[in-house]
Amino acid sequence: MSLFVKKTIGEVQQDLADPERSLRRDLSAWDIAVMGVAVAVGAGIFSVGAQAAANYAGPAVIISFIIAALVCGLAVMNYAEFASTIPVSGSAYTFSYVSLGELIAWIIGWDLILEMLMAASVISKYWGIYVRNVFEFLHVDLPTEFPLGALSVSWPPVLIVALFTVLLVLGTKLTSRVNGVLTVIKIGITLFIIVAGAFYVKAANFSPFLPPAEPTAGSQASGVMTQSLFAFLSGAAPTRYGVYGLLAAAALVFFAFIGFDIVATTAEEAKDPQRTLPRGIFGGLALVSVLYVAVTIVVTGMVSYQAMAKEKEPSLATAFRLVGANWVGTIITIGILIGLTTVIMVLLLGLARVVFAMSRDGLLPRGLSHTSSRGTPARLQILSGVVVAAIAALADVNQLSEMINIGTLSAFVLVSFSVPVLRRRYPDLKRGFTVPWSPTLPIISGVLCLWLMANLAVETWLRFVVWLLVGLTLYFGYSYRHSRARLEQDAELPTASGARPGTGSWTVAAGVLVGLSLVAAIGAIIVLLVGPGGAATLSGGVVWALILGPAPGIVAGHLALSGTGSDSVRSRAVQTILATGYGTAAVAVVVGIVHALAVL
Repeated sequence: MSLFVKKTIGEVQQDLADPERSLRRDLSAWDIAVMGVAVAVGAGIFSVGAQAAANYAGPAVIISFIIAALVCGLAVMNYAEFASTIPVSGSAYTFSYVSLGELIAWIIGWDLILEMLMAASVISKYWGIYVRNVFEFLHVDLPTEFPLGALSVSWPPVLIVALFTVLLVLGTKLTSRVNGVLTVIKIGITLFIIVAGAFYVKAANFSPFLPPAEPTAGSQASGVMTQSLFAFLSGAAPTRYGVYGLLAAAALVFFAFIGFDIVATTAEEAKDPQRTLPRGIFGGLALVSVLYVAVTIVVTGMVSYQAMAKEKEPSLATAFRLVGANWVGTIITIGILIGLTTVIMVLLLGLARVVFAMSRDGLLPRGLSHTSSRGTPARLQILSGVVVAAIAALADVNQLSEMINIGTLSAFVLVSFSVPVLRRRYPDLKRGFTVPWSPTLPIISGVLCLWLMANLAVETWLRFVVWLLVGLTLYFGYSYRHSRARLEQDAELPTASGARPGTGSWTVAAGVLVGLSLVAAIGAIIVLLVGPGGAATLSGGVVWALILGPAPGIVAGHLALSGTGSDSVRSRAVQTILATGYGTAAVAVVVGIVHALAVL
């Protein structure tokens, strides 16, 4: 059966009619707008602009923010049309399932899990760091970490995640009210900082507006891996500033706008979603864009980008310190703490809603999609909170933060391309909002998001490929055979003629080829672990052979899978082979990354 089986609008509506697996509609346009502002205006508003100016674009980071806001605006229009047309939980995952098919929907759902899981963990960890800073400011001698064997456990992230998990279990509306109060305070602090900083702005600090490109400091390996994919493919030397720096900064600061795809996950909980969702999404985006551009103008005007580049971790607080206004740093710390608090809440909500939708469709265990008497996915919300708290408390999340942007942008790309498809498939469907100039504008939106993705670092792309391969391993290992849409369509189709359980030349070929690539990958891991030269022992040709080795077996597996029912004996065998093939490919790419870092 096709990998691109689609859900129908009728099936989506049937999901909403299931009282055990549907959510309560409690949210107004105001709640949705506040939620968008709450998740987008976090610690990033006090740091990401300064970092991008210092390390990527100089004062031209203002243009980078405007570019990112425009691209986000185009993408958000597509979300607004989908969310007001198919007002169910799941955001881009559900939209893709209806328009592009199951495999694409799985990939997008897997990307959204990456985005929200990493973002919630990273931001919870940073929340704990700022709690420690507040304790130090108040002269409170209370350690925020304690040893647990070889690990160091941070308790503040566990506390904040547990608090919002309880609130979300009790009800989305209650959490939204708490979130609204904190967001108003956060916006007030941001406006105060903008006004205070404006008194220190000097026109000379905006010159040169676009600094000339200069070589990236550091080793060749670090330069190549941190270089944007676009610059790498175009053959440019690793540099910062200049045009490439401006484009890379636009991709970096896009992190500031990630919240609006998460807001779309609440579509199933919105009152009158055809009206409230578009208004809430656009209202929140407009306010966030104005705040970010204003803060960026202030920070680049207060201190020259050269002075900021000399700082280890440039931020808005750094700019105030360099002009002698240290007192503002305390206010910024309070603003960051409140800002991170609201972001964590929305991310926990969004993560649970995406997994809820995938579980309801059978792509993840169905037991996770049961809702409580309060209309919330209580058991899933608790599970999400436990996982996020564990990662934030135990892991070093610094290297994970770069994965957030690419997961978001990949979802934006496919949602943009899905709008024209849904228009053709359901031309008469009632829409609360329609993207103008379709299909031209949605396609432009998708291309621009791809362009921003191309300006992310090479190492981010490599990690993303590994994540996708792990996702495909899980899909063929579990989701394919448990998909409700696939099983329902299988039941309506006659058994494929000539299909013999346990036989088939393509099945045998796939099993042999994948088995050989698995043995080779295991051998490479042994060499990495015990070889005298470690990763450098392997030649470049061997590494490429390892990476490309699973491909023939995967192709043969897909040929074997076509034309079979999802639950036949032969199909189950091929699914296992494909899961093994994609898992082997993920291991091979990791080996390739380790090898590249060792020899460059």
